[in-house]
Amino acid sequence: MAVKIRLKRMGAKKSPFYRIVVADSRSPRDGRFIEEIGYYNPASEPVTLKIDEEKALQWLHNGAQPSDTVRALFNKAGIKK
Repeated sequence: MAVKIRLKRMGAKKSPFYRIVVADSRSPRDGRFIEEIGYYNPASEPVTLKIDEEKALQWLHNGAQPSDTVRALFNKAGIKK
């Protein structure tokens, strides 16, 4: 099973926020996931980003691959593999 760390879109039309989730790569974007490890709200002022660093590092150590956007958010939050 290939595991990805990616964004799950939530919120109303034209005002999205995102949850950072660990999911099977075959599941749909907003579908089933294994664990939620944080959230990202680009619409708020200032931008809100909260990531459970311990869980994120654990999943990265276990082989989960972050999407490009999540990798950029990890860099912004200071999480390194």
